[in-house]
Amino acid sequence: MNEFGHKPKNADLSKVGLGNVGDAYWNLEPAELVEQAILSGQGVFADSGALAIDTGEFTGRSPKDKFCVKDANTENTVWWGDVNFPFTPENFDHLHDRMAAYLMGREVYVKDAYACADPTYKLNIRVVAEYPASAMFAGNMFLRPTKAELESFDPEWHIICAPGFLADPAKDGTRQHNFAVLNFTKKMILIGGTGYTGEIKKGIFTVLNYVLPQERKVLSMHCSANIGKDGDTAVFFGLSGTGKTTLSADPDRKLIGDDEHGWSDKGVFNFEGGCYAKCIDLSKEKEPQIWEAIKFGAILENIVFEEGTTTVDFKDGTKTENTRVSYPIEHIENVAVPSVGEHPKNIFFLTCDAYGVLPPISKLTPGQAMYHFISGYTAKVAGTETGVTEPQSTFSACFGKAFLPLHPTKYADMLGSLLKQHDVRVWLVNTGWSGGAYGTGERMKLKYTRAMITAALRGELDGVEYKEHRVFGMNFPTTCPNVPAEILDARGSWKDKDDYDRTAENLAGQFIKNFDKYKDGASAEILAAAPRAAVKA
Repeated sequence: MNEFGHKPKNADLSKVGLGNVGDAYWNLEPAELVEQAILSGQGVFADSGALAIDTGEFTGRSPKDKFCVKDANTENTVWWGDVNFPFTPENFDHLHDRMAAYLMGREVYVKDAYACADPTYKLNIRVVAEYPASAMFAGNMFLRPTKAELESFDPEWHIICAPGFLADPAKDGTRQHNFAVLNFTKKMILIGGTGYTGEIKKGIFTVLNYVLPQERKVLSMHCSANIGKDGDTAVFFGLSGTGKTTLSADPDRKLIGDDEHGWSDKGVFNFEGGCYAKCIDLSKEKEPQIWEAIKFGAILENIVFEEGTTTVDFKDGTKTENTRVSYPIEHIENVAVPSVGEHPKNIFFLTCDAYGVLPPISKLTPGQAMYHFISGYTAKVAGTETGVTEPQSTFSACFGKAFLPLHPTKYADMLGSLLKQHDVRVWLVNTGWSGGAYGTGERMKLKYTRAMITAALRGELDGVEYKEHRVFGMNFPTTCPNVPAEILDARGSWKDKDDYDRTAENLAGQFIKNFDKYKDGASAEILAAAPRAAVKA
């Protein structure tokens, strides 16, 4: 084996069964990894200077092919079910041996990095990748050690990523040829059969969601966060399409991070060192920060160029609607350094309610906050999928169900305790429809949503009059600076009040049905926050 690049002292791939790989490239600089990707035919330059790659068969995560090793350590701690699928230790070892045999004599790219911007919780990671772009992605998304830190780097977790290795379900115990398998005992993640880089990022997020709450008493969160000029931290939870990235990007506030954070006894800290943004329909006008971040050092995934050019056509979703760009957080000018903040003063739950039922902004009690946190609600609009003619509800526990190795109530209880301890205000913000459901009402204007969030951050909603929602029970303000009063009351904005009541009852019933699977582990305070509606057949 020939070795190149910046290899730490005492580094040895044979410790993880990879002593027979071919040339090993250690901690290459981004420019070197770009060169390797282009020379190997795995990427091209866009005219912005970013590297453009295709991830192959998979252009997104494959949740049904993500497994967790079930052993003495995880048998009674992991939340087994439709998210965490068990994998035997024997199958893991067999799969690992087959991957090692596949990589024998092949080039690999090693990237050392770490997670958690608060050094108290630092998690060292070594990624051994078949493709240079995978290693570069890890360098973009995780935090980057200094050269001095690399000298003595000692990894706690290893990721072996071999997109070209295809599993045999009959031999390996997988569902199909692609897989991501986490082993909490051996502290190793195996990824194969897929070139989608997001599996690397979310694999470590799942690790942190397991380790931090149990071992370090830190709440792990799928959220964005920013910090004001006076040091006040704000946190934004929300599923895809709700505005999490857009609304946390505020020219008057510094970005802590756009996707994954921890909340410790000291405050909030970013898990990552980069951003992984959707870029379908991206424009300089709508998302100036992301637009400017797409330059040399960024990786574009599954985009389409305008014909005959290397200019990206961001509107083209031919390959996938899930076009992405990853880049180091330093590509954004207005960022907090380091990526940490104090305890949040305000938390925003963002939902795109296509039914037009929920108020544009409302204040939640701790019990309501925990209930809505576990629910993780948003709605798809009609027309996004074939045969969808009405809004469709989506519930994802803790706004990130796919990445939760523990039961959702574990995270909700921690959230509730922190909310009370630090007297945090929690707001439910509907970035969806007003004056009627999708097709009848209108989408909430971004300028109004920004005005409501600004008012909440400035304390301008503290002394105003509130009304209680008759079905969901939360209180919403009757006035807000720079927002028309008539849109603040969701029911009042509908012409047909009876239609609103029927729609609200229907949505409440969906909440209750969804929550049924969590109620056995929920406290009385959480259960009391359920909507006031009977479940209808």
